[in-house]
Amino acid sequence: MSEAQRLAVRFVVGIGLVSLCADFTYEGGRSISGPFLGLLGAGPLLVGAVAGVGEFLGYLVRLFSGNYVDRTGKHWTLMYLGYTVNLLSVPALALAGNAAAASVLVFTERLGKGLRTPARDALLSQAGKEVGHGKVFGLHELLDQMGAFLGPLLVALLVAQGGYRLGFAGLLVPALLALMFLRRAQGLEQAQPLGRSGDWRRFPRIYYAYLVFAALNVAGFAHFQLVAYHLGITHQVAEAVIPLLFALSMGADALTAYAVGHLYDRYGLRMLWVLPLLSLPATPLFFLGSGLPLLVLAALLWGAAMGLQESLMRSAVATLTPESQRGTAYGLFDTAYGTAWMLGSLAMGWLYGIGPRFLVGFAVLFQLISVVFLVRLTARLPSEDH
Repeated sequence: MSEAQRLAVRFVVGIGLVSLCADFTYEGGRSISGPFLGLLGAGPLLVGAVAGVGEFLGYLVRLFSGNYVDRTGKHWTLMYLGYTVNLLSVPALALAGNAAAASVLVFTERLGKGLRTPARDALLSQAGKEVGHGKVFGLHELLDQMGAFLGPLLVALLVAQGGYRLGFAGLLVPALLALMFLRRAQGLEQAQPLGRSGDWRRFPRIYYAYLVFAALNVAGFAHFQLVAYHLGITHQVAEAVIPLLFALSMGADALTAYAVGHLYDRYGLRMLWVLPLLSLPATPLFFLGSGLPLLVLAALLWGAAMGLQESLMRSAVATLTPESQRGTAYGLFDTAYGTAWMLGSLAMGWLYGIGPRFLVGFAVLFQLISVVFLVRLTARLPSEDH
């Protein structure tokens, strides 16, 4: 390994430790936010709206924050601001007295994540020039999801001991640790500053085709907050088991992301075919299945699909776009992705009120439509991939 590669890996690990503590915090919180909203009086439509609109706001702001860092080069400024808002909103949920206050905190947590994510991914993609984009995003996602795995485990323990509010309050410690590691990660950056552009009008056509596929796929991918709400009101499992299922999903996410990240550097965008194989059966199993074994299988598939979305799909953006527009490319991709997830979550929340089978039918339909677009996308790869 060359010196440049070694320094790139050190930087990725540094950012990965930040993400480990950050995911410990907000994924721990997300594992119980659905049933917590239900406890505060929210119905399925509101839970779906909070999940979907919260994700949408977090993704929408990325369009502007990504373009901002490309034009100004102030990656770290947005990262400090975003992580602070993102992380401190989670333990504050312990103080929420009603569903409206809790919903606002869920929104601010997502907004904070949206502010800092394009800047972080742009810096990681630069490290990918040295060791491969798939390996970089796979390693980062592995560390990231270690926190997402451990956070819900702690929350499950705290919920079993003192309820949802204690679960949220206990996440203040990892939130502060993440901010401490962020300061140290800045000192590990060795790469040259990214070039500035901020123009989103000149991306390759295949990039926009990729956006359509990603949007259709995630529109049919049920948010875990809605899954947790379903498990909570149907009493299929004890309250403390819900965050354990989420932790299992995050473990599958981590391992899948790391493995597929290495395969991506060899096989490229054709690895996208793995995504619908995992995401399509997850929603039917969660909402129509019964019994712990099927729920465990659903959690594994859901988590593995998330792992692909967080590593493979981010790697693909770096492959398809020039470095000087990377922040804008991630911002535009995330906005399209978040808009689709919001609309899909709103639709599924409404359909769940009619009946879980209608929700499942909607999810399966959009997953199958995304496969049609994936066929068209991959047919163009021999002349445009890499």
